[in-house]
Amino acid sequence: MPTKIEKDATTGTETTGHEWDGIKELNTPLPKWWLYTFYACIVWGVIYTIVFPSWPTLSSHFGGTSGWTRRGEVAEALAAQKEGQAEIREKIVAMDIDSIRKDPALMGYVQAAGRVAFADNCAGCHGAGGAGAVGFPTLADDDWIWGGKPDQILATITYGIRNTNENSRVSDMPRFGADGLLTKEQIGDVADYVLSLSGTQGNAAAVERGATVFAENCAACHGEKGEGIQDMGAPRLSDGIWLYGGDRKTVVETITYARRGNMPAWIERLDPATVKVLATYVHALGGGQ
Repeated sequence: MPTKIEKDATTGTETTGHEWDGIKELNTPLPKWWLYTFYACIVWGVIYTIVFPSWPTLSSHFGGTSGWTRRGEVAEALAAQKEGQAEIREKIVAMDIDSIRKDPALMGYVQAAGRVAFADNCAGCHGAGGAGAVGFPTLADDDWIWGGKPDQILATITYGIRNTNENSRVSDMPRFGADGLLTKEQIGDVADYVLSLSGTQGNAAAVERGATVFAENCAACHGEKGEGIQDMGAPRLSDGIWLYGGDRKTVVETITYARRGNMPAWIERLDPATVKVLATYVHALGGGQ
């Protein structure tokens, strides 16, 4: 507790009234320059909260008398960038992909813009550079489920796969096991046969039985020799390239429960120029037909 407030005999400064073991605490005032700086900061802070966005409200926030926001500044910069690219993007929308590929200036833009758009929207599933992942097709090889020609790639990106868009590409493989269309033994046999199409050796008797099951249940979509039918979105089964895995257990699982992955209709999320840029970029990754 404070005791008696008095002036220190040596310095002439008032004490705070605190004393410990005969040692008194001086009440030394702050330097005037420090006080003036402190007051100036307070004034500056008040002015700042008036001029710039600051205090929250129940539904939003006080926008400030200047009307400036960092988000608005970024939006203006993006709008200016878009305006500067308007001419070249209009040309891309109007031209087909083959014509774009023949124009070095357009392809230079496509490679740069496509790399960014792919990283932002596609790489999360298809991997950097279209390397693919389990359940997501590789885009840099020659194996295409729905076709690798420019117009086919454009249609796939535009409308997507198995989504709510009315133009979405749809191919629904039956759940042969889950719905009781084939027995467990028949599924095992047809799995052995499918693996044999890409050179995997299995039980000869099972492969022979599986060939019959395949012809009766699978060939209509995947082709007589598992060559695949792109118009139906039925993958090739004879090339050793597998979307979910090529071991027997995984193939049996695929036949039993089917695989029904989906892809967004990017025309619902991106502008037509960006969709065309992506289609051209994907076609140029190395596997386009």
